[in-house]
Amino acid sequence: MLVWCIKRQIALANAKNLILGLTCFSSQLTRSAGMSSMAEKKDVDKDKPITRVLFCGPHFPASQIYTREYLEKYPFIQVDDVPLKQVPDHIGNYDLCVSKNMLFDSNVLSRAKQLKLIMQFGVGLEGIDIDAATKHGIKVARIPGDATGNAASCAEMAINLMLGLLRKQNEMQISVQQKMLGEPIGETLLGKTVFIMGFGNIGIDLAKRLKPFDVKIIATKRSWPSNSEVLIPKAFPTQNGVLDDLVDEKGSHGDIYEFASKADIVVCCLSMNKETVGILNKPFISSMKKGALLVNIARGGLLDYEAVVQHLESGHLGGLGIDVAWKEPFDPNDPVLKFKNVILTPHVAGVTEHSYRSMAKVIGDVALQLHAGKPLKGIELVN
Repeated sequence: MLVWCIKRQIALANAKNLILGLTCFSSQLTRSAGMSSMAEKKDVDKDKPITRVLFCGPHFPASQIYTREYLEKYPFIQVDDVPLKQVPDHIGNYDLCVSKNMLFDSNVLSRAKQLKLIMQFGVGLEGIDIDAATKHGIKVARIPGDATGNAASCAEMAINLMLGLLRKQNEMQISVQQKMLGEPIGETLLGKTVFIMGFGNIGIDLAKRLKPFDVKIIATKRSWPSNSEVLIPKAFPTQNGVLDDLVDEKGSHGDIYEFASKADIVVCCLSMNKETVGILNKPFISSMKKGALLVNIARGGLLDYEAVVQHLESGHLGGLGIDVAWKEPFDPNDPVLKFKNVILTPHVAGVTEHSYRSMAKVIGDVALQLHAGKPLKGIELVN
């Protein structure tokens, strides 16, 4: 019995030593693997220097989130975002910048010592001093809206705002709260004349979607193709590469007052520049039919705030539907929201799963192209 106990203790001791030995060996393997992983990462970093991408500010957060997700398998691309006020202090460390609603003047651009490209997560470049960027050797680009679904998303939002105003969306909610049925009496799109102000990608997508509502479409564009036909994105059915004519009456920029006087609904799809800032002003709104609706899914700076409030108070303007505002983020206590015939959305016309995933892919691909020193594709350079 004594001999058996001694043998058992020896066996247990050997097993314990074996376990300790295995544990030590395992730890060594783990440390070795960790060092190997770090060495590999150093090799990757050495062979492929980091390309850094900066997103400006906290708004439109899905832009950077989706871009990070798209690039997560590429360790040599770094995606960061910083508050707007901190952008000037950090911009010098980045190769590619996505501006969003950051203002890039000559002072900020002068700090961008290694920046190669500024892009918008969309199409609007009004916040970037393109001449100053060119002077500092920085390219500026937008993402074409027809290729990503951004234009289609904005067109759908325009129809959403139109229908919300026609069917008196805010008043319907009041009726629900007051347990009222059969009120308010709304309007239909059927038979209305819609003035599309700015017939670019969004205007084309909007016209395409409005046709089934049996409306009359009138539109202005700075210059129309000589054959009076409109080239369109590949997503739409075409004949001989052009879309069947969607516009019942075409005009130029000089016809906007005349067209406004004919329309039941005006939808602003203009890009914002020095010539169009404040274009939806007192003379323009006064030229609209009494009771007509105004929808803006382009840029807030196109609207003259005082003119809008004045015509809402007088009743001349029948309703206002805006996805963009004169000041963003919008003040929830702004007096304009006291009107029942005002619908405001928080700059989300182009913010859809489809468009944002598509635009994140474009940003990611451009970052990879920059890193590889390849020509930039999928974007529209403006300088």
